[in-house]
Amino acid sequence: MVLYILYIKADIEGIESIKLQPNANICLDIRNPISDYEIREKVVIDPTEFIEQDGNLGEKHNFNITWEGNKKKSVLTVLDPEATKTALKKSGKKGGKSKKGSSGGDSDPRMPRPYTEEDNGSYVPFIALECRGIEPYAFHPMGGEFVVRSEGGFVFDSEEVDLSEDDWADYDAENDISISISEFESKIDSV
Repeated sequence: MVLYILYIKADIEGIESIKLQPNANICLDIRNPISDYEIREKVVIDPTEFIEQDGNLGEKHNFNITWEGNKKKSVLTVLDPEATKTALKKSGKKGGKSKKGSSGGDSDPRMPRPYTEEDNGSYVPFIALECRGIEPYAFHPMGGEFVVRSEGGFVFDSEEVDLSEDDWADYDAENDISISISEFESKIDSV
């Protein structure tokens, strides 16, 4: 299995943090890693829906596809924090030195986390994906997957935040703060 990390980057104003809505659907472009022409665009994956793997592997995953000429299904799984820690440990590559005595995953700079005001304009690991026979290469915000907390503490839920056009703005009337997300970008790297 190959571990992929989705990184996000944005210019934010008046925002304390951007988090992924728990159980939000994720829209990705995927391709067959051994074929340049086999791609699927804007595949929507529900991280709460698990498919049982046929055969003796017994693995659960969120999406599968059988590419042309293949007999085996290729699979993709959206990892929760615990599974991400385990996968990062197994990857063997060090993204940075972990703190002595730590449990391993939390200090790894590749561990997905919320995007904060300190991250403004920088790429931050946001989602971990484990794949066999699938290469995710683009992320498409659909609207409804992000929760934003203003610097004043007001929370804009996922129904209010729509980054499908790569920017979003609103006003926190409780705290008299204009907030915005612009220049939203993402990239997906293998670990």
